[in-house]
Amino acid sequence: MGRVALAVSVALALVVAVAGTSSAFQCPTLIKQVGDAASNRFDDASNKARQLAAEAEELHKAGKHAESVAKAQEAKKLLGL
Repeated sequence: MGRVALAVSVALALVVAVAGTSSAFQCPTLIKQVGDAASNRFDDASNKARQLAAEAEELHKAGKHAESVAKAQEAKKLLGL
C-alpha cells in the first residue's frame, strides 16, 4: 500500500510540474497576440485589452501563470479573437 501511495504522489507531482511549465510558456504567446491585434486599433476595447495584457505580463513575471493566462484570454475576447 505504501508503494502505491508513493507512486501516485510522484505521478501527481509530475503532472502538476508539467502543467505549470506549459502555462508559463503560454502566457507570452497570448500577450503577444493581444499586443499584435490591438496595435492598429485605438478604440475603448483595444485600450482595455492592452491594459489587461500589461496586467497579464506582470502576473506572468510574478509566477502566477494561470491568472496571467486568464487575463490574456479576457483581453483576446475583448478584441474578438
